[in-house]
Amino acid sequence: MADIFEEVDDDLKEENYKKLWDRYGKYAAALVVLVLFGALGGVGWRDYVKSRQIGYSDEFGRAVELAQAGNNADAASVLSRLAEDANSGYAMLARFREAATRRMNKENSAAIDIYETLAGDQSIEPLYRDLAVLLTVMMQAGSGDPAGLSERLIPLVDGGPWRHSAGEYLGLLALRQGDVPAARKRFQTVADDPEAPAGIRGRAAELLRTLDR
Repeated sequence: MADIFEEVDDDLKEENYKKLWDRYGKYAAALVVLVLFGALGGVGWRDYVKSRQIGYSDEFGRAVELAQAGNNADAASVLSRLAEDANSGYAMLARFREAATRRMNKENSAAIDIYETLAGDQSIEPLYRDLAVLLTVMMQAGSGDPAGLSERLIPLVDGGPWRHSAGEYLGLLALRQGDVPAARKRFQTVADDPEAPAGIRGRAAELLRTLDR
């Protein structure tokens, strides 16, 4: 069971941060500059904001490079500072990436604390709050209370963008509780959904075959 949790976790981990970076990395600087310059005016303020955004982007990129090189502690330190100093878009990205880096550094409690903070942060979009909930559950799925964790995932399967991963984890958590019919239903829903990512559908189908043996 632990191997399954790790495989699902790996599917989400880097791909979701890439999506977040793609969304904010390209547009955050221009958006913040336009809003602040439009409201406050002044070439000096515009140039200051632009320089700050470039700095945030460079720091985020440096942290990613450190993590990829295995320097997780240094990467986490850079990201923690960035999360405190940057605008909301970069701060959110930095917090997600810091949590992932701390996970890689076996600092699981610290990572969960960051995800929980993100999950409760009403200033960020529901999409990312839901992602934080999902990642929190994923980190605890092998050892936490399966009933309580399942309750947190149920809202995510109702048409949300994380519904496939949430459905898969609900199936795994049902297995932990010994509820094979509920697990089979969750896996079948995921396996039958043409919009589900291939990796998730494949795992769900394999789990169904295992349950039928």
